[in-house]
Amino acid sequence: MSIVTRDISNRVSEYIKNEEVSPLFILGNSFSALQCLPNNSIDFCMTSPPYWAKREYHNGGIGLELSYHEYISNLVDVFKQVYRVLKPTGSFWLNIGDTYQNKKLIGIPWRVALKLTDEQSWTLRNSIIWNKVKGGLDNTNDRLRNVHENIFHFVKKPVGYYYNANAVRSSPQKAKVVNGAIVSATGVSGVRYKRQIELSTVLSDVEKEKSLAALDKMLEKISQGEIADFRMIIRGQQRTTHSDSESVSGRAKELTEKGFYFLKYHPNGSKPSDVWDILPEDTQKRSDHFAPYPEDLCKIPILATCPPDGIVLDPFCGTGTTMLVAKNLKRKSIGIDIAKSYLQTAEKRCQESYE
Repeated sequence: MSIVTRDISNRVSEYIKNEEVSPLFILGNSFSALQCLPNNSIDFCMTSPPYWAKREYHNGGIGLELSYHEYISNLVDVFKQVYRVLKPTGSFWLNIGDTYQNKKLIGIPWRVALKLTDEQSWTLRNSIIWNKVKGGLDNTNDRLRNVHENIFHFVKKPVGYYYNANAVRSSPQKAKVVNGAIVSATGVSGVRYKRQIELSTVLSDVEKEKSLAALDKMLEKISQGEIADFRMIIRGQQRTTHSDSESVSGRAKELTEKGFYFLKYHPNGSKPSDVWDILPEDTQKRSDHFAPYPEDLCKIPILATCPPDGIVLDPFCGTGTTMLVAKNLKRKSIGIDIAKSYLQTAEKRCQESYE
């Protein structure tokens, strides 16, 4: 149920204490509403604020400023409140679009991100590219089409924040036995590595013996399911990853001292990359809101950085996509928006997901 700003503090306090998973929606200005939330009370925040000078949102608000400098300043003020209400273990995910002015791409996403890190002590942990795959219509004939937006993952401190990487790993392929030999999911059997070790002219006899013994142990871990896959880097056979300098690379030092090292793949699969191919949801059964903020955009952030008993916040919730995903993932959530019609749509969407 939407509430006006004067009732926010009491309603939020009650909501935090109860076990209700249905979202709490707040009607009001995001900056003013956030001021009513207690310090260190929110576990996770994800939002997609209105673009600057691109759309006229219901009830005005942020995005209609005369200059992008004022727009950025207003956003930064809101995110200072987000910093205050977020727990030390919390995460803040920001999806923000860019804008052209007089044929110049302004660079709004990074202008905002750098202000947050330089002026508010946020730590930027990831910069994600959201590839919209199809993008929108583009009739310009003097530049490329724009089909991506930025997503930034911020935390209040560089270590100790909540992060569950296993919740978002992809399911790994399994090892198998071929002709009596253990073969990894990507076809690594150890035969090629053994031959490279045995024929090496740069490894000593002692190094060859240790290399073969270590390879056998790695293949045993594959068979036991302790790792999903591996790569073996052997001196004189494969190039060192990242750098050959021992002063910058521990792997280069290990290669010099032992003659080999392993790259091991996690048994639970790989983590998502920082490029997400997600189609915009142009309508999502909505008729009065145009922001293509898809449900899939919220799933990885919530699963990875919001604990199961945590509280999700979206200070520009619009028609409630963040809240809907939070509810479906069994998290409590608080959504704020200045437009009553958007919140009515958001409430309806979240209620319908129960039916």
